[in-house]
Amino acid sequence: MMDNLRASANHVVLKIILGLIIVSFILTGVGNYLIGGNTNYAAKVNGQEIDRARFEGEVARERTRLQNQLGEQFSVLAADENFMKSRRQQVLNQLIDQTLLDQYAKELGLGISDEQIKKAIFSTPMFQNNGKFDNERFTSLLAANQMTPDTYAQGLRNQLLNQQVVNAVLGTDFTLKGEADEIAALVSQQRVMRQATIDVKALAAKQQASEEEVNAYYTQHKNDYLTPEQYRVSYIKLDAAEMAQPATDADIQAYYDEHKDEFTTPARHRYSVIQTKTEEQAQQVLDALKKGGDFAALAKEKSTDIISARNGGDMGWLEESTTPDELKNAGLKDKGQLSGVITSSVGFLVARLDDTQPAQVKPLNDVRDAVTAKVKQDKALDAYFALQQKVSEAASNDNTSLQAAEQVAGVKAVQTGWFSRDQLPEELNFKPVSDAVFGGALLGSNGAPGNNSDIITVEGDRAFVLRITDHKAEAAKPLDEVRDQVTETVKLNKAQQQAKQDAQKLLSALQTGKGDEAMKAANLSFGEAKTVGRNAGDPVSQAAFNLPMPAKGKASYGVADDAQGNVVLLALDEVRSGTMPEEQKKAMTQGLAQNNASIAFDALMQNLRKEAKIKYGDMADPQQ
Repeated sequence: MMDNLRASANHVVLKIILGLIIVSFILTGVGNYLIGGNTNYAAKVNGQEIDRARFEGEVARERTRLQNQLGEQFSVLAADENFMKSRRQQVLNQLIDQTLLDQYAKELGLGISDEQIKKAIFSTPMFQNNGKFDNERFTSLLAANQMTPDTYAQGLRNQLLNQQVVNAVLGTDFTLKGEADEIAALVSQQRVMRQATIDVKALAAKQQASEEEVNAYYTQHKNDYLTPEQYRVSYIKLDAAEMAQPATDADIQAYYDEHKDEFTTPARHRYSVIQTKTEEQAQQVLDALKKGGDFAALAKEKSTDIISARNGGDMGWLEESTTPDELKNAGLKDKGQLSGVITSSVGFLVARLDDTQPAQVKPLNDVRDAVTAKVKQDKALDAYFALQQKVSEAASNDNTSLQAAEQVAGVKAVQTGWFSRDQLPEELNFKPVSDAVFGGALLGSNGAPGNNSDIITVEGDRAFVLRITDHKAEAAKPLDEVRDQVTETVKLNKAQQQAKQDAQKLLSALQTGKGDEAMKAANLSFGEAKTVGRNAGDPVSQAAFNLPMPAKGKASYGVADDAQGNVVLLALDEVRSGTMPEEQKKAMTQGLAQNNASIAFDALMQNLRKEAKIKYGDMADPQQ
């Protein structure tokens, strides 16, 4: 079950849940350049302190989570001091915003009870097993994310309180029915239009393009007719997966003996605790237990830990990695043994060791397949790295070709065809390879072939050594090669200019009442009327909504370009008020309210910031 819990701790849903509760941080623990010095607080907000321990604790917890999530990529972020400094400042700003929201919620008389916290935790699906709250699952998942039940409960309280503030703001915004009807009518409006199209391509076929015009256009637009920079590459590929090695019984036994910890189920301990606010209360509990008091009953009655108290103090099974330091250091070794009064970060504890399960090593026969696969993989990797070193040395010693590297690798180099920057061959389509090919270091003077590359490793235990064998720089194609294309473009441009001029003349005639005669002379006529909505995606329909309202019995006219590049004359005959279904209108009204509320909430936060008295701790930079 613990394996399942560890897997669940990395589940995306849990990460989202925890992400909603803790402040979102991307930071480093490098130094105290943001919060340092002698003050014990990161900031004071209207006299309320955000202590440094809380700030640094959240930073450390989130740092660990991000390292697990991003892996090696996190080290790149951590190396950028300015980036990390700015992100740590964002953490402080978010903590300040949280404090301001808490204070504002109290002004409004809002609050979250312990009962609401319990209900929220017990109803969270991630903490349930077969539809019921599972305390062992709860504590294990929190421990895997470096959170205690108390810190989780406090974060949840903040989240629920924030939601109350948000709901309060949302509840202040509304849209009057008349306003909603007016907006709905405008959104759903329809327009009846006709159109007459001037075919630009047909006009282009009648155009002439002189040699002078073609030459001038080509000279001005050479960059439109470029041959991209091109390369040809020779490469040798090494792949650990292709270097299978046998695994003898001796190899298997040796690996098993040296790595028994990999096949060991860790020891587990089960504790029960009673948490109190004061040391005196904890001592009273301990005295009662020593006199024979029932631990479960006392936990339910006295414990301030709302989660474990529900289960009679039971914390569930805990591995070494998930056991709080306070319990590890309590000196509990015997089943049923009671601790003394334990001072902790959440108060005072009395603990009892309920049970112990020792570590268990799985027999070799049970894990032989896994061990065999691991031995083969390790031997293949050893062979891969050894060959990689030899090939690297050979390619470096003979930098004029890959012949020496070929002999060491025992394979012939592969020669690619010509390719450009955006057409890297699939077998080489890895960023490290791309960076090496296009980075310039492998080219000689004037683009001639240069040196062999170093060994380039990529994911999947694969590596390449390569050299650029041929190179062509980016260059404009000769006019003779693109003459037909340039000529057609010149004709099309001339046709578009003519079409726009003709359309403007026809538009003037239509607007002055002489349109019939002008349209007949141009061999054009308007097509059938069609009704379009505001959401129509084509440019002609959109242009229709930019035309002025037509007078009764008269059309209004305009000019537009269609999606094919033709010029279109428009006749707007009628504007109709549309209707919107009630459900759609309701959704629209809610959307407007939420948008307005979002604006109001942002304004609220700005005003709270403006009115607040905020004092930063030593070395904090509020301008970062």
